Amino acid sequence: MAIVVEHDKRKKEILDTALDLFMEKGYEDVTFQKIADRCGITRTTLYIYFKNKKEIFVWSIKQLTTEIEASLMEIINDESKTVKDRLLSVLDKILEKCTENHLLFTVTLTYLLQLQKSGKDPAVRVRRRIIRLRHLLSLIIIEGINRGEFKKVNVHDTNELLYSVIEAAIFRLAVLDQKEISELRRPFHFVVEGILSNN
Repeated sequence: MAIVVEHDKRKKEILDTALDLFMEKGYEDVTFQKIADRCGITRTTLYIYFKNKKEIFVWSIKQLTTEIEASLMEIINDESKTVKDRLLSVLDKILEKCTENHLLFTVTLTYLLQLQKSGKDPAVRVRRRIIRLRHLLSLIIIEGINRGEFKKVNVHDTNELLYSVIEAAIFRLAVLDQKEISELRRPFHFVVEGILSNN
């Protein structure tokens, strides 16, 4: 059992290191050898854990999104706050994580464009990574409606609006290199205020 734990721990360390390297150098400039070198292991050892650079990149994104989802669930399950406050906290946490990892979105954009050039549909990859986030947003919107804090809005449309604001924030952080977070936060508050019940 200790071997499995050690293997999983080492795999996580490789993913963390690779993610830093991808953000530092960009997807195209990172090679399997560079990942092995940064991890202080041989290419042969790296092959024990991963088939290629693409697999490492996809797994490192998955690991990051899983960690973000866990922190969002903590906020969503905190019943000491109103649903409005939890939704705003979730959106703030997403914005905080996007800000911390803004270079990753630039790297991801390059990766998605490469997929598109090779004839693959990048939307499929994006949907896989965001389906849980969209589900969590729907859960909190439904809870707000059921508790009477939110109007009886269309959950899908409200989710779509919130997600569009998140996408716009990511674009402004990654592509436009916007640094002013308060400007990115305002649209979230505007949307949430718009769905509040008047009761």
